[in-house]
Amino acid sequence: MWPIAKAVYTYSDPSMGANILYVVILLLSIIVFKLGFAKKLPLLKTIVIYIFLALGCTFLTFFGAFLPVAEGLTIAALILIIYKIRLRRVKKEEAKFN
Repeated sequence: MWPIAKAVYTYSDPSMGANILYVVILLLSIIVFKLGFAKKLPLLKTIVIYIFLALGCTFLTFFGAFLPVAEGLTIAALILIIYKIRLRRVKKEEAKFN
């Protein structure tokens, strides 16, 4: 088992651990989606996207018990956060020179 899944399953019973792992994977997926892929959409389309994201995270939870799904999402989120910070800095410097 990988570190996040092991920690979740160690400190709780298996069914509660699966629910906690699902929530962790769902939150990380939402963060990665918002940072990397989200565009301004109407409310109904956004709701549909998040419903399918939640359904997809159900499958990722099954894989996440034995594969590094949560760890991969964490790394993806960190890379996207660094990218957004650097992009904001570059845009601020460009605005300063213009």
